[in-house]
Amino acid sequence: MLTSVFERIRSIFSKNNIQSYSDQKLLNKRLNGLEQDYKIVPAQSEYYIKALTHRSYLGVLPDLNKTNERLEFLGDAVLDLVVAEYLFKEFSSRDEGFLTKTRSQLVDKKSLAESAERMGLEKYVFYNKKFIKGSSEGFKTIIADALEAVIGAIYIDKGIEEATDFVLKWIIYPNLENGRFMKDTNYKGQLLEFAHSAGLSMPLYRLCSEEGPEHAKTFTSEVLINEEVVSLGEGKSKKSAEQMAAKKALEIIKKRIEEEDKETE
Repeated sequence: MLTSVFERIRSIFSKNNIQSYSDQKLLNKRLNGLEQDYKIVPAQSEYYIKALTHRSYLGVLPDLNKTNERLEFLGDAVLDLVVAEYLFKEFSSRDEGFLTKTRSQLVDKKSLAESAERMGLEKYVFYNKKFIKGSSEGFKTIIADALEAVIGAIYIDKGIEEATDFVLKWIIYPNLENGRFMKDTNYKGQLLEFAHSAGLSMPLYRLCSEEGPEHAKTFTSEVLINEEVVSLGEGKSKKSAEQMAAKKALEIIKKRIEEEDKETE
């Protein structure tokens, strides 16, 4: 019989093959952290090890065989369902638009990375630091994906009720407390709605440039309305650059309209 995943990891760590994990106390914290910190008592521990294993780590520990990508896929679906059901029940007077925007905020990578950092999940994720090359954005993607994978592991191992409790405790409630539910950060959607109501053309986005090394690029995008470049935005991804451009465009256009209204009074 093949040695269990846990025994294989302990064996490698005990041989000091991986310098950064040679401390036995740190190893025990990694393996027992989910139960101690998050009150998860695994029935099938291998799901959680896979959930915490980024693909960059297979070069260090090939015996793990598979990474957290499949569990991330499942966890993403479970997260969407739990958040959607919560919003549907708690905000019974709000329309579909509010529910969609709010769910999008709560399950996007930025929000998940913040939740993962808040709960200290990075202490337990197996990844190769060389993979991210010091990129904070790359690290945030890794821990956000790991959080989704952990949700998938809980669902498979413990069922939907425990997965729901986990999402409520670590993702939904903290964001509810800091007011994130009430903030609309989809500036592209806001700009589209505003342009339509003001009789302007649909906003168009165009990538102007991308600079920097592959692991830490900076993107610049522009937004055009009525064939005019209204504003530029920068970000660590094309999407975030477009959102920044849309945010600035909203401010510019609203200010123009206010000034025009004053002139006509």
